[in-house]
Amino acid sequence: MTATEGLRRALDEPGFRPLPGPVTVLLEAVEAPPRLAAHLRIVHDVACDLAGWVDGRYPAAGADPAAVAFGAATHDIGKALHPDELSGPGAEHEPAGYELLLSYGVDERLARFARTHAAWHEDGIGIDDLLVSLADKVWKAKRVRDLEQLLVDRLAVAAGEAPWQAFLMLDDVLGGIAEGADRRIAYQSTHPVAAA
Repeated sequence: MTATEGLRRALDEPGFRPLPGPVTVLLEAVEAPPRLAAHLRIVHDVACDLAGWVDGRYPAAGADPAAVAFGAATHDIGKALHPDELSGPGAEHEPAGYELLLSYGVDERLARFARTHAAWHEDGIGIDDLLVSLADKVWKAKRVRDLEQLLVDRLAVAAGEAPWQAFLMLDDVLGGIAEGADRRIAYQSTHPVAAA
């Protein structure tokens, strides 16, 4: 299988929402490794579910489901430039991804997710950033208490409800998402880390 065939398979296989068209074009342009494309599809799929839930249950929170979808679909794009970070630790992909997106004409408002998806604790992080960060964790059933608490606090304020109420609602949604983690992990692992 050629690198292009591997990428196409990761982008086109059924089971998860397709990535937005411009993201698919971008991944092809940077010759993204198949594992990266598979990961982005998974996180995008989970983020769409989360953003849709927040938008429906907590509309006053001001989530932008389209921005969340794009952010999740591109959050790790810098790993195309730092493929060693697909299978090991590292944060070089975050600023690299942000700069890569800007160089392809992506608006800063959307490019920012490449650098904010691991920085939910910093000042100025909005609800959309939190949703992308959360999707990037819960897809594999990883629960991050501090991250979830930041989202709970914003949802509770937006709805004028007690934080425990928002927590119970979010916990139920995240529990449901976590149940599909094995399937998502298996899907991602069927795609090679290397582009060729």
